[in-house]
Amino acid sequence: MARNLTEINMTDVPNLSAGLKYFDGDVAFADRIMTVPSLQSTFKVHFLAFVFCLEGSLNLKLNGIAYVLEEHDALFVGTNTVVSEIEHSADFNCKIIVVTADFGLNFINKTILEAITQMAENPVIKFTEDEMNLMMRYYELAIFKIEHPGVNYGKETLVEIFRCYALDLLSSISRHIDDRRMLRQADKLFHHFIIMLAENRGVKRSVQSFAEQLYVTPKYLTSVCREKSGKTASELITLSVIGRIKQLLQYSGKSIKEIASEMGFDNLSFFGKYVRKHLGMSPNKFRQEMGYGR
Repeated sequence: MARNLTEINMTDVPNLSAGLKYFDGDVAFADRIMTVPSLQSTFKVHFLAFVFCLEGSLNLKLNGIAYVLEEHDALFVGTNTVVSEIEHSADFNCKIIVVTADFGLNFINKTILEAITQMAENPVIKFTEDEMNLMMRYYELAIFKIEHPGVNYGKETLVEIFRCYALDLLSSISRHIDDRRMLRQADKLFHHFIIMLAENRGVKRSVQSFAEQLYVTPKYLTSVCREKSGKTASELITLSVIGRIKQLLQYSGKSIKEIASEMGFDNLSFFGKYVRKHLGMSPNKFRQEMGYGR
C-alpha cells in the first residue's frame, strides 16, 4: 500500500463532507460523497459505512479489488478497509450512513453478524426497488427524528430506529448473498463471541467469563479475536461496554446511578472511574456535551 496512506477515524467525519446531515460521535448521515476532499487519495477507514446509490454510478477499489456501484446498489465498507481510485458519474446521487464499530456491536444478533460477515466478502449488493425505498424511508425518518427532537417521545426512540434500520438493512442483504460457505472453527468461535458481546449488553467485562462460556482458554479466545479483528478479546469487550454506556448516557433518560447499576458496576465511584478512563470525562460531563438534542 501507499506509504502516505491516510487514516480516517470517526472524529474526522465532520470535516470530510459538506453533505453531512448529522453527527454525534457514533453515527453520521451524509448525502454528497463527491464533496469528500480525500477521494483522490488512498485512505483507510476506521468505522463501518453503508453507501446507498440512488442514481448514477461509483467506481472504487476496496483493499485493492475493483467494484462498481450502480442504481439500487448498497456498498458496505468495513473497518480497516483501504479505499482507493474513487470515480463517480456526474449524476451520482447517494445516501451514506457511518457508525463506529463499538456502536455497531450493540445492534448485533446472529442474522446481522452473518450478513456483515458475508457482505465484507461481497461488499456490493443489488437491492430491489422496494428494498431501496424501505432503506430511504428509514433514512428520512431518522433525519426527521434528529431534526425535530421536540415532537418525539424521547431520545430512546432514535436508538430503536437505528436498531430496526439495521435489522431490515441486513436482513435484505442476507437475502442476496449465498450463505452456503463453510466456516472454520475459529470463524465460528469469533462469531459466537461477538453475538455474546451484543447479548451481554456490556454487563460482563472479563475475558475469563466469556472464555468459560465458549469452552476455550482466555489465551485462545484472545488469539482468535486478534486474528479476526486486529483487537484482543479484552479490547472488544471494552468497546462493547463503552458503546452501551455511551448509548445510555446519550439517548436514555436514566440517571447515572441507574445506568451504573444496569451495567453491573458495584458503585458510582467505580463507574465514574471506568467512564473517565475510557471517555476522558465524567459520565455527567459526557452526557452534557454529547447527549442527543443538546
